[in-house]
Amino acid sequence: MNVEQMKQVVREILTHTDLTPCVVGHRGVGKTAGIIQVCREAALRYVPLRLGQMEVGDLVGIPYREGDIMRWSRPSWWPTEKDGPSVVHCDELNRAQQEDTLQAIFQFVEPPAEGQRRALHTHQLDPRHKVVVTINPPDGTYQVATLDRALLDRMVMIYVETDYRCWARYAEKKNFDGEVRQFLAAHNQMLARPGSALDMQMEPSERAWEMVSTLRRHCRFPQDLEMEIYAGIVGNEAATLFLQWCLENRARPLTAEEVLDAWEEVAPRARGQRDDLQAATLNLLITHLQNHPRLSAIQEQNLVNYIDVLPRDLRFGLVKSLLKIPAVAAVLSKDQHDAVIFDAIEQISREAS
Repeated sequence: MNVEQMKQVVREILTHTDLTPCVVGHRGVGKTAGIIQVCREAALRYVPLRLGQMEVGDLVGIPYREGDIMRWSRPSWWPTEKDGPSVVHCDELNRAQQEDTLQAIFQFVEPPAEGQRRALHTHQLDPRHKVVVTINPPDGTYQVATLDRALLDRMVMIYVETDYRCWARYAEKKNFDGEVRQFLAAHNQMLARPGSALDMQMEPSERAWEMVSTLRRHCRFPQDLEMEIYAGIVGNEAATLFLQWCLENRARPLTAEEVLDAWEEVAPRARGQRDDLQAATLNLLITHLQNHPRLSAIQEQNLVNYIDVLPRDLRFGLVKSLLKIPAVAAVLSKDQHDAVIFDAIEQISREAS
């Protein structure tokens, strides 16, 4: 993807999840500048860490005694709870000169476990502060360390490459010298030449699929970028198979059981179904409720959630049919559902009169 696309993806991840994006790209392509722009546009404080110049003490702080307890001083760069929302940029992660520096930062780039805070040694990061990583690819053209599989498995790898049109828009916006822009318009190949393919050989794992799930539940990416994003987590083969399966799965309408019993999983599909598939789901739902009208509290809420995402005309048609089922009509008539159901019921009343 190009820098503009990378910015869009990084911003979505940082503002909606606790995952750690790792931007991989050749020198000068705009990794750092893009991240700074994301921070500026999202009103996030930018905290740079040039890891190639840091030692363990710069990360975990200097130890000191407090009575008979050993403590570590807070590093000067560490965002506190008093600071505004910040992004800590771990730059040059694979240029860390000492193995223990790389081991120290390992914990920090790992997304926090559920209910926990991201940490570095004894320091805990406030949840509103996020972390992003950038590296050069280990393709033999850079003096970088090889990152092990366990570390890669804790980040979302995002590959950014040279793109003339993206650069040209940036150059015009920044009012670069006119002759430089004209020259490169005629000689696109004089921008940074891509090296070998940016592929970190990612592989699927339980943790990787959990990250894919988190992204799909909380983020909205352009469809043409999904393959690149998921391949940066589970690898090309697994991402291809997964998206192909999703495409084939979307070609059938949602079932009544999926709507009533698995709403959180199918909600994105429900919102995006074509009208013909939506009509099929409506028919399946009506038939199911005619045979099984008794709903649990969860099923009741899931039904109302589904009605809420329907276009107005389809919502009217479904409510009209469901009101003919006494047990379901009693559910839809509850006061707490007025915000979703009232408009349809009012329209039905006008039609009847």
